[in-house]
Amino acid sequence: MAIIVDNDTRLVVQGLTGSEGRFHGLRNRSYGTNVVAGVTPGKAGQDVEGIPIYNTVADAVEREGANASLIFVPARFAADAIFEAVDAGVQTVICITEHVPVHQMLAAYTYFRTKGVTMIGPNCPGVLSPGKANVGIIPAEIFSEGAVGLVSRSGTLTYQIGHELTQLGLGNSTIVGIGGDPVVGSSFIDVLAKFQDDPQTELIVMVGEIGGDEEEKAAAFITEHVTKPVLSYIAGFSAPPGKTMGHAGAIISGSSGTAQGKKEALEARGIEVGTTPTEVAQLVVQRLK
Repeated sequence: MAIIVDNDTRLVVQGLTGSEGRFHGLRNRSYGTNVVAGVTPGKAGQDVEGIPIYNTVADAVEREGANASLIFVPARFAADAIFEAVDAGVQTVICITEHVPVHQMLAAYTYFRTKGVTMIGPNCPGVLSPGKANVGIIPAEIFSEGAVGLVSRSGTLTYQIGHELTQLGLGNSTIVGIGGDPVVGSSFIDVLAKFQDDPQTELIVMVGEIGGDEEEKAAAFITEHVTKPVLSYIAGFSAPPGKTMGHAGAIISGSSGTAQGKKEALEARGIEVGTTPTEVAQLVVQRLK
């Protein structure tokens, strides 16, 4: 099995006619993802290399059976695109767009959480279930299918750890990039719970970074609800206090949100924390081989 996206995913790409949406939507299809439609208002009746374009997500759901949406629209339209997908009955929404205004994401978050929709992003690389489906911008060719669930706030660190696992003869059940904004659709806890329930996933790797307290919350959740082994990596040990490093959510206030503080919180709960992505991959091998 896998989580969030799999062989049953029927994907509509909101913004498929744009340059980024087209490039990645076609890459997703080439990987084997069932991309059934695109949506661009005013362009219904057109197609992108055989993928039909509709004016609304509701049309794509009705005519093509779309059950997941990938959002590649400008930031000022992204929240509206989330609302539209949810109202159309899509059960999984993955938003790649960055710079979505926080107040708009707060409104969207309040709405889709009441509808039982799984939302990933914004400002994220997407979700990949190797051998099944790729929804987003993750370079699927460097990953292989296996038993390691990987959830991360960072895209590039996810790629590095996953690639190193592949080189060491291990693979992933699903890779989830939750995004680095202050407000995202799914937290570490949301994804950890899905991995806990997934029969394919035998071990979970959580990649965090400075800022906020999501990793500390996840540590408490793991202790109480996760029976599978969990390993972690925290990026940002050299980040100076008060600076935003990379993601909008990666800001330290005083001693709160530091990499060292997160490491200590995780280790206090018995969760081993690697000092480099390479060490994390090696720790996974030790646990599984």
